[in-house]
Amino acid sequence: MSQIGIFFGTDSGTTRLIAKKIAKAIQARLGEGVVAKPLNVNRASADDLLAFKALILGTPTYGKGGLPGKANDTDEPAWLEFLPQLEGKDFSGTRIALFGLGDQEKYPTYFCDALKDLHDVFTEAGAELVGGIDASGFELKRSRAVVDGRFVGLALDQHLQHRLTDARIDAWLDEVLPLLLEVCEAPTIA
Repeated sequence: MSQIGIFFGTDSGTTRLIAKKIAKAIQARLGEGVVAKPLNVNRASADDLLAFKALILGTPTYGKGGLPGKANDTDEPAWLEFLPQLEGKDFSGTRIALFGLGDQEKYPTYFCDALKDLHDVFTEAGAELVGGIDASGFELKRSRAVVDGRFVGLALDQHLQHRLTDARIDAWLDEVLPLLLEVCEAPTIA
């Protein structure tokens, strides 16, 4: 079984593409079998997530700071429909790194806000969240996902700053991958 699970919520598919890019980058560093194939939460259960001690979770931010889901006009179910399954679940001993997508130009006061929603839900469920990035280098007015000058996960803007995505993923993986591997029986980074 793979040691790191990757799950995401999406509607347009961009978050899915980033999840696949992250999985491919981990495979390039550690080989096959360490990371599971990314899976949309609309095809997953809470028990699927609980099967892993290390998780990478991704979300876009919709409109004025919302998680994707039918209530936010997505065509398919996503995080809003998935999160109620977590009620009463214990993620103690699980280490989670988050990534999120947003649009700084169109939504400069809500950029990647949904990252904070996931962060809070999983922290409340007992998980340990790791791996934020510095908020400098972004052109936004505010974001709930920025705490003490850092995003609570990897923040990406595929509209305005898509050329920075690969470098941001690599730098973020430098930080989070050793932390994720500490809690699972995956190979260490040489």
